[in-house]
Amino acid sequence: MASAAQQAYSKIRQGILEGDFDQGARLRESELVDYCGVSRTPIRAALQRLIAEDLVVAVPNQGVRVRTWSEHEIEELYALRSMLEGYAASCSASNITPVELAELSALVEETDVLLNKSKISADEQSREFLRLNAKIHKLIWLSSRSERLIGILSLLVDQSLQMRTARIYSSSGQLRSHHHHQDLLAALTAGDGAWAERTMFSHIRAARHALSADSAD
Repeated sequence: MASAAQQAYSKIRQGILEGDFDQGARLRESELVDYCGVSRTPIRAALQRLIAEDLVVAVPNQGVRVRTWSEHEIEELYALRSMLEGYAASCSASNITPVELAELSALVEETDVLLNKSKISADEQSREFLRLNAKIHKLIWLSSRSERLIGILSLLVDQSLQMRTARIYSSSGQLRSHHHHQDLLAALTAGDGAWAERTMFSHIRAARHALSADSAD
């Protein structure tokens, strides 16, 4: 069974990434006790871990708040993601196994079925799409066979998820992303690292510009 601190950490972290807590929102210990169902001590331990991950910040005289991001920081985050995920895709082209390729193909096919469903709400479709999207990316990272790269990308992607929740992921953005995933599958199946790297780079840059477009709406 997970410890109380781990339970609190997982619960608060999930809330931040899923948009339950807005950027800049104050995280009061008294409210988090009820939210997580644990005492104040594990709440404090959880907040320290989240501070270390740069998902929340301790503000003098204001307590702990959810991290906010400037336009410069957002651009830097996506620039790093595009380079590092591109490199991961390049490495994956040389290291991915037939079993992993089959799993990736199944995830892309599942996404295709999802996007063609008619009897599904927009929110439900978007949440399910983001779940499949995360699995596709993580599979590509894992098949790069670089533990250091996987660790760095896990943090960068979680930070970018804080800025983009299921509630603002448009249907056109989902479709564009899906097409990129189809191209990535083709590149990895061909074992072409340069193709995979270029596709992933473009994929992340498109996500960056889609974020700006959504924010302007």
